[in-house]
Amino acid sequence: MAVMKKLPIGVEFFRDFKSEHFYYVDKTGFIAELLRTRGSVNLFTRPRRFGKSLNMDMLKSFFEIGADASLFEGLEISREKELWERHMGKYPVISISLKDVEGENFQAAYDLLGARISEEAERFGFLLESNRLTSSQKAKFRKLLDEEFEKNSVLYGSIRLMTEVLGKHYDSKVLVLIDEYDVPLDKAHQAGYYPQMIQLIRSLFSQALKTNVNLYFAVITGCLQIAKESIFTGLNNFKVRSVSNTDYAEYFGFTDMEVKEMLRYYGAEKCFPAMKEWYDGYHFGNVDVYCPWDVISQCDMLRVSKDAAMEPHWANSSSNAIIQDILKNAAESTKAEIEMLISGECIEKEIIPELTYTDLDSSDIKKRQTYLWSVLYAAGYLTDKEKPNGRIHRLVIPNREIRGIYEDKIRSWFEGEITKKTEQWRQFCAAIKGGDAESVQTLFNEFLADSISIRDTAVKSERKENFYHGLLLGLLNVESSWVAKSNIESGIGYTDIKIIVPAEKIGCIIEVKYAENGAFDAACRKAIKQIEDCGYSVSLRKEGMETIHKYGIACYKKSCKVIYGQ
Repeated sequence: MAVMKKLPIGVEFFRDFKSEHFYYVDKTGFIAELLRTRGSVNLFTRPRRFGKSLNMDMLKSFFEIGADASLFEGLEISREKELWERHMGKYPVISISLKDVEGENFQAAYDLLGARISEEAERFGFLLESNRLTSSQKAKFRKLLDEEFEKNSVLYGSIRLMTEVLGKHYDSKVLVLIDEYDVPLDKAHQAGYYPQMIQLIRSLFSQALKTNVNLYFAVITGCLQIAKESIFTGLNNFKVRSVSNTDYAEYFGFTDMEVKEMLRYYGAEKCFPAMKEWYDGYHFGNVDVYCPWDVISQCDMLRVSKDAAMEPHWANSSSNAIIQDILKNAAESTKAEIEMLISGECIEKEIIPELTYTDLDSSDIKKRQTYLWSVLYAAGYLTDKEKPNGRIHRLVIPNREIRGIYEDKIRSWFEGEITKKTEQWRQFCAAIKGGDAESVQTLFNEFLADSISIRDTAVKSERKENFYHGLLLGLLNVESSWVAKSNIESGIGYTDIKIIVPAEKIGCIIEVKYAENGAFDAACRKAIKQIEDCGYSVSLRKEGMETIHKYGIACYKKSCKVIYGQ
């Protein structure tokens, strides 16, 4: 019996797929496409966790002198005989990732970049023995090995120097691969040394990529396309492939067919509809794709249990702070647009493909909002509903997982805003604890008036209910002396909220329903009936609660009705 392949969670080295028996979704067609349509410098921008780093290591594994041809046996690129013969294992390759180049200050980040350059130079330490290099070239190269970067000029010219000595030693053009190029800029913007980092990256790239006779071609990846005049000044034959471009779209992310095949391999075909709802929906060029990180992580759970609930994986691998920034600075019109997005509608926005991080700090509120929408689009929090009309895009939330990010951040924002109204919040908690349904209704309506709501669209009712569940639960959780819990039912979400006030032996059961078309009374009655039919209060009795309050709450847009269950 064949041993089932492991799922490659976090695997970034192409060789590991064969040597460690990992499942691989064949993206080697990227190599052929690149050779046929490349420029001298090629920038690919995609959201995080969409396979950029793995693709870069795949390029290195294919092109580098001494490459192991067996790694590609049976894969798509092996059928490209002419390209294979001409390019497989034929070039020296410089491969540098900037994903860890950060620091509290510029010097710390500078030192980390120097260490990363030195680490790559170590791979070519044999050049010090090369009879093709001059003593001067060897002396310059030794500075890279010894991390002698006190002079800026040494670090600025480091990649170019490596192309020079490798090109001379091998009598060959050199490939340059730079992964996650914009991470140092993001970190520098957050820490306050952005201008210094821009100068460093610009000088490094300019020397390595501009008018360099030793360069065959370069591939650069990142999340954002930083404005050309900031970094890529003067580069000729510079090609950008963003999420809007039709070419290369299928090489970053998984297609329907690829996800179905993976699920079939692990015996979880029945989970395809749920996988599609949670993780599909990204529209790159003319191709719809899934986030690979989500699919692989969820498949690993399904491998163990075919009934494993869908979970947010991509969402949990980042702070998602950009959503908070949108809400913090949101005008009323922006709040209305977020309501539309969460409800499954689309919004029309101008998307600026080239940005600088300083654009996000613009004093012009209208411009800043445009830049923020552009970042949300580039970073994968929004996607195209259809082909853009120039810079005007019809944007939607890609899938259920990303919608959850918006809802979670809205709830967090809502909690912060509401708890600023200390007296009003205390009255609300007192009404909940005291069984005063009329006051609960009045105060919750006041809170909802200031919130972002779910619009009455075709989105499933349970999703709308979940949203209001979340708002209410967040509001109640702020009372630290209470125990507020929400039970979760697989595939649907929150079913009820249970509150325990230990010191007073008071328990509360709250069932929230979405009042379709404003049918508050019917929704409230349904909520109370569910509380009774399911016996939700039984557990409170068992936990020693002497007083139990039952609330049916119906919500519609920014209004609610509350009734008390006997």
